[in-house]
Amino acid sequence: MVSFSTGVGTMRFLILLIGIFIFYLLLKNYFRNLQRQDRPIRPPAAENMVRCAQCGVNVPQTEAFFSRGEYFCSDEHRKQHQH
Repeated sequence: MVSFSTGVGTMRFLILLIGIFIFYLLLKNYFRNLQRQDRPIRPPAAENMVRCAQCGVNVPQTEAFFSRGEYFCSDEHRKQHQH
């Protein structure tokens, strides 16, 4: 005959193991978040700058207007330079 107290002891042991496991996961997550906050923030990648052929202002190449081998800061300057 199996006694009732043996089942209760096993349940308490399992609950204790589950509690320890949950505590371990919480600590692991906490320390991982601390490490993320300590990392230096990377500056944005450098971008090539080009000079406007009309006014001389430097603008990022991805934002510049390119026409006939020259860069311009705006479409208006591109049109003015072509006349």
